[in-house]
Amino acid sequence: MRRRQFIGNSTAATAMLACFPAGLTAMAREETPGKLERRALGRTGRMLSVIGFGGIVVMNASPEEAAQRVRQAVEAGVNYFDVAPSYGNAEERLGPALAPFRKEVFLACKTAQLQGVAATAELEQSLRRLQTDHFDLYQLHAVTTLEEVDTILGPGGAMEAFTAAQKAGKVRHLGFSAHSVEAATALMDRFAFDTILFPFNFGTWHAGQFGAQVLAKAHDQGMGLLALKAMAKGPWPKDAQRRFPKCWYEPLSGPAEARLGLRFTLSHPITSAIPPGDERLFQLALDLGKDLPPLTDAEALALKEQALRGEPLFRYPHAG
Repeated sequence: MRRRQFIGNSTAATAMLACFPAGLTAMAREETPGKLERRALGRTGRMLSVIGFGGIVVMNASPEEAAQRVRQAVEAGVNYFDVAPSYGNAEERLGPALAPFRKEVFLACKTAQLQGVAATAELEQSLRRLQTDHFDLYQLHAVTTLEEVDTILGPGGAMEAFTAAQKAGKVRHLGFSAHSVEAATALMDRFAFDTILFPFNFGTWHAGQFGAQVLAKAHDQGMGLLALKAMAKGPWPKDAQRRFPKCWYEPLSGPAEARLGLRFTLSHPITSAIPPGDERLFQLALDLGKDLPPLTDAEALALKEQALRGEPLFRYPHAG
């Protein structure tokens, strides 16, 4: 897609900000007292918790710590778990911890492999580590460049492995995560994915012109929308004391600001937001997750002004 078309889509999509809270009126939602809200995931027929569990939460945890964190999440109403081989030993920790709840949850996994043979091998490894015979969602991981898109969708590319795995019943739904508008748009143009996992964040949305055009296109295609970086503030300032080693960016760590970040993201027709992988920040999201009403117009405007004073994690166009 040419830049002129991107700009047109971005302009139209930015108007969605005026929809608070009307942007959620057509979305199926379930509320249970004392539990996290659940929302429909596009055309999949599944309802997922508005807060998801990112596998990094159990990376480097002891087996006992991993089991406790997973159980606590399930008890709070979390039914969406997402992990990847690149998250250290997260798969090995999450598999046993999630085993008692596997039939109750929606388990998503990812691969960064671009070629079909390597993607198949990694899928099989992940299934073994997570002690399951299938994934509810299997995703391309962190696609960024158009060259990667061409490889994935070309002869012998990862999509051949994905569709074969789906036919064999090893994966139910197919999706992707992306770190650029260009890659996300190209993937949506060239394959009918079920879901997208993308950084939908107030800072990148306003200061980076990054996210609105992707959300609009995915929503128009009936895809399930999943969010990364809802609790991101921006890049770590130079010489900052990085209090959260699992976060490569500076997170929103105060309850008030973290709640606003989550509310911005979930004020859009997005099914679920995955908090940062630090266990303290995940716990904060669980604590906040039962009370996340859509932003008011005044709050949305104030958050936009705050965003424009900061440095976004991602921008459109992609600098790389």
